[in-house]
Amino acid sequence: MKNFSVIVLFLVILNVLAAAASSAVERKVYVVYLGEHSGGKSFKEIEDNHFSFLHSVKGSKEEAKASLVHSYKNVINGFSALLTQEEADRISEMEGVISVFHSNPTEIKPHTTRSWDFVNLLEGINGNSISGGEDLLSKANGGKDVIVGIMDSGVWPESPSFNDEGMEPIPTSWKGICQKGVAFNSSHCNRKVIGARYYLKSYEATFGRLNQTTDFRSPRDVNGHGTHTASTAGGRRVNAAALGGFGGGTASGGAPHVRLAIYKVCWPVPDQTLAEGNTCFADDTLAAFDDAISDGVHVISVSLGSIPKRQYYTQNGIAIGALHAVKRNIVVACSAGNDGPTPSTVANVAPWIITVGASSTDRVFSSPLKLGNGIIIEGQTVTPIRTKAMLPLVYAGNVEIPGTTNSTTTGLCRPGTLSRNLVKGKIVLCLSTTISASQEVQRAGGAATILRRQYNEIQVQAFLHPTTVVFGYELITIVKYIRSDENPMATLLPGETVLGTKPAPVMAPFTSVGPNIIEPNILKPDITAPGLNILAAWSEASSPTKYPFDRRVVKYNIVSGTSMSCPHVSAVAALLKAIHPDWSSAAIRSALMTTATTNNVLGAPILNSTGYLATLFEYGAGHILPSKAADPGLVYDTTYNDYLLYLCNTGVTLDSSFKCPKNTPSASNLNYPSLSIANLQGSITVKRTVTNVAKGNSTYVVTVAPPPGYVVAISPTILRFSQQREKQSFNVIVRTNGVGKRNGFAFGGYSWSDGVHVVSSPIAVSSG
Repeated sequence: MKNFSVIVLFLVILNVLAAAASSAVERKVYVVYLGEHSGGKSFKEIEDNHFSFLHSVKGSKEEAKASLVHSYKNVINGFSALLTQEEADRISEMEGVISVFHSNPTEIKPHTTRSWDFVNLLEGINGNSISGGEDLLSKANGGKDVIVGIMDSGVWPESPSFNDEGMEPIPTSWKGICQKGVAFNSSHCNRKVIGARYYLKSYEATFGRLNQTTDFRSPRDVNGHGTHTASTAGGRRVNAAALGGFGGGTASGGAPHVRLAIYKVCWPVPDQTLAEGNTCFADDTLAAFDDAISDGVHVISVSLGSIPKRQYYTQNGIAIGALHAVKRNIVVACSAGNDGPTPSTVANVAPWIITVGASSTDRVFSSPLKLGNGIIIEGQTVTPIRTKAMLPLVYAGNVEIPGTTNSTTTGLCRPGTLSRNLVKGKIVLCLSTTISASQEVQRAGGAATILRRQYNEIQVQAFLHPTTVVFGYELITIVKYIRSDENPMATLLPGETVLGTKPAPVMAPFTSVGPNIIEPNILKPDITAPGLNILAAWSEASSPTKYPFDRRVVKYNIVSGTSMSCPHVSAVAALLKAIHPDWSSAAIRSALMTTATTNNVLGAPILNSTGYLATLFEYGAGHILPSKAADPGLVYDTTYNDYLLYLCNTGVTLDSSFKCPKNTPSASNLNYPSLSIANLQGSITVKRTVTNVAKGNSTYVVTVAPPPGYVVAISPTILRFSQQREKQSFNVIVRTNGVGKRNGFAFGGYSWSDGVHVVSSPIAVSSG
């Protein structure tokens, strides 16, 4: 009996230990969002309040303290902690708690010398002088004393793009710090990069201590992404910038005199290469927003995000942080994502965020392929090609090692699949798009590689081996030639940078598109800007490809993504802030959207990468025209309370001090520069209010281009303004004409003009 008792006790102890182990495994980082601080409390009082929530679900004060990850003490009220699901659920039921959510990491998805020149060119063609952009820079003094916060992977402070030569002292409004860390100290901040912080707590609570062979425990950038976005927004002018001789010219950020504040929130995923991307945790990002707001930034640029999920508004760190920023008239611009052209993939869809899609410039990196029969195939590369000799041309599927591929992998040039005996000294055609395919041809002794791209717009990469990338349909010509000729030959002609290509811009194939999956009655993205093959500063701790086999070091790199288009818009927002410091963030967004163009340099509608007409779900209101945005005539202003009222309609409360009315207007009624109406039944009337930001008297007349299948009436049709800051309202009535589009959207628009200004708004409508 005694032995039995011992066994029972032993089993009980095992169960307790197992339960404890299970509990430890289940602990994850959760964000507890409490809204906003009301003021008057010390940091200690705030932290004690946060501890009280934890202590109520933990066994002791020590355990509560050990579980805390972040305590948001500046503007945002809340904290993050290691909790079990049960503990998180218990806290979510407590008084004062708005939401509790798991801090999911966000992957950066690859979501300068020509782009700003191209924007100026596009402005000239669309009604401004060619020097319009330069005029804007002059008016804004390059963004002098405007502070742009960059939330990304850090910064490489030694880059020439961040020199502070000739810059004046740091603005007295700046309240931030230059946080010390590994290979980073106070001397790495200057009058250009005026502050830098890093956020690692949630990352380490999830993955363990940072492996310092993969990144610096400091604001210093290894990945390169953060350096690239920061220099695109606010880099100084740097002569003779290029990548391996390609894209040469004077590199410059859009607002070269702004001050930059760096917030490093992204870190390498353990057991993955830099090329596979960084991860950015929601609560680390929310902590960065809390600091940036308190530090005194004017614009926040966030080239991060993912396809939104359910409960987006209450469980997305970027959306929550941005709302607090916008309340203080800090402009927040975010990338739209790189999951296109699949519908409903657009990220960062909160209406208080400027969501930016990506399009091309008029520059290509031409690297033609000449076949033995004289046919020239267009290709692109940023890899030096020094031979013009005709060499044997083979298809990868015909030179593989038997047994290394199957019907789905043949021809892809996967590692270890090509035969040295059959490849040596030849040009190999691969049905792949990856750098690793080019490396496999090099491993097998091939002389050069031909890769394919499915879409017309090619994202160039700095291959280590002579390689050109051709359009998908060109493969047919190459394959036919290989099959028809007994001794097929080819040569890769040296690459060159070509300017003035048409049509441009074209929407990038990767740019995420609408409709807005969270709220289709808000049109997203808002706008598009250059994001394809953008040259900007790079981290010297990372190669241009970021693959471990690439040992090259470059100061500038060419990269594609909505991550690159976002800082273009952030830069323009900074210039507008410099010219109009009293404008709200919504007014700046409105100015950008209502003056954008939907035409390319030929005066024809913007196309997508498949050659078809692009839609509002790809470019939003259109492509930015910065100098026009400086004088938009009218703006659609939106207040913090307007956003809270909009959230009431979605059943969400993010500010406990705001009481939702019994009857809330539809989401389409938000005073937004665009209009989206989903599942229209019969007719709907929405209200819009515009504010006159031009000087003197003015009379605006409306013009309507209704979406096919719908009737749009605007009342009144004339708006008269007698003074600046005057507001006028109008109604937009939309109804079906009996053939409205079902299970899809139709597109149109309306515009107000006083003969000088044209204030345009896109319309998207679908019927249920």
